[in-house]
Amino acid sequence: MAAIGPARVQQRGAALLMAMVIVTLVATIASTMVWQQWRAVQVEAAERARSQAHWVLVGALDWSRLILREDANTKTDGQLVDHLGEPWAVELAEARLSSFLAADKNNTDDGPEAFLSGKIEDATARYNLRHVLGSDGQIDTKELAVLKRLCEYAGVQSSVADFLAKALAKATLAVMSSSDTSAMDRLGGSQARAQAPLMPQSMDQLVWLGVDAATVERLRPWVTLLPYQASGTKVNINTAPREVIAAVVDGLDLAGAERLVQIRQRNPFDSLGEALKQLGKSSLNLDRMDVASDYFFVRGRLRLEDNIIEQRHLVQRRVNGNEVIVRFQDTSSSIDPRVTAAVEGRINP
Repeated sequence: MAAIGPARVQQRGAALLMAMVIVTLVATIASTMVWQQWRAVQVEAAERARSQAHWVLVGALDWSRLILREDANTKTDGQLVDHLGEPWAVELAEARLSSFLAADKNNTDDGPEAFLSGKIEDATARYNLRHVLGSDGQIDTKELAVLKRLCEYAGVQSSVADFLAKALAKATLAVMSSSDTSAMDRLGGSQARAQAPLMPQSMDQLVWLGVDAATVERLRPWVTLLPYQASGTKVNINTAPREVIAAVVDGLDLAGAERLVQIRQRNPFDSLGEALKQLGKSSLNLDRMDVASDYFFVRGRLRLEDNIIEQRHLVQRRVNGNEVIVRFQDTSSSIDPRVTAAVEGRINP
């Protein structure tokens, strides 16, 4: 039997090596194609979930606007009165969306797991930071005193109120300087304008002024930031917490504000005169207060399978025109924390 020569052995080794390279290359290409296909499916699913969530939340917003429009038609002696006992103030607890949409209530397992919740909040139940500045962009000392009292109630140093007022004044003058040369002079020239902070449009954006996030969260229950056109808004005495009422009404302490809150829970005030009568202090100035509201926060939350999509809208209700207009909106998304906790529980026994 003839022996296999070295050349034949080398050829067989090269062929085997080439076959292994080809198999590896094919496996790599195949796995890449599978990964790309899986990735495309995931992207399509995420886009579909985002689109579905968007339309569901838009529908929830339209429903909220309808509720606010209908509420505007309900008046007491020709006066619009908003209070926490009205339908718009009832929070929508998380409910399975298919229970609303399915024709057959007993067969709702075919669609995706979707749960909707939301609520409407009175934006004028909080103090509007725009009031700290006058129409000329200068700090109003009386309104600054209101903000300092709110900082005290929130457990925040009063120096934060001064810092906020000065930063807002700079941002406001920087905006006004584009069409008002006197505002540029008050600001301190073009260099000061370049260094001025950006004008925030919401509470979350107060960090642009240099306020830390923890301070913003402490002030959030009692302070808000409404658009320019809302600079003349008043605090609703029927919806505001006692801290806001006590801060806004000069000479009123927390005990007196708490008394108003207890009284309105039984019988909301139809006029500011009723509130003064209950307090027995006709000398108090309630010019910053009202019994009706025109700005509201509409919050919608959709839990779609493992995703949570939240939308918040600031809407203005024009009573005379019976319109509800969206003034500001933001959207956030996250993963259901229960899913994350379950995964971590499987990974970390």
